[in-house]
Amino acid sequence: MNRSISRTPATRTPVSRSLMPALAAVLLSTSAFAHHGWSEYDAGKPLNLSGTIVESGYTQPHGHVLLQSADKRWHVVLAPPSRMENRGLAKEALAAGTKVMVYGYPHRSKLDELRAERITVGDKTTELR
Repeated sequence: MNRSISRTPATRTPVSRSLMPALAAVLLSTSAFAHHGWSEYDAGKPLNLSGTIVESGYTQPHGHVLLQSADKRWHVVLAPPSRMENRGLAKEALAAGTKVMVYGYPHRSKLDELRAERITVGDKTTELR
């Protein structure tokens, strides 16, 4: 069995090495912008919702709850799980069937989505931003 592997030496020039950190910074900032599209939420029209959690997820990059209010089912975007835990909002507090109040901003085009600024479970309010 004849395996012939052709290897070419790396051809990094001083210019390409100096561009690597800049390229990495651009890629990281681009992904950050893609992730945080908060301008899609209308901060001029805050809402207070009360309802019962139908389901929840302690997922990255943001947790969420599906909230049944009196007349509508809302997809509520929460903070990252690490922030919620650091502020005392454990995963178990968001169990299905739990009654909560949420203050936040509605999505401009998804009429059933809300970005939560704070959530109240029982007598405990957690700031999410």
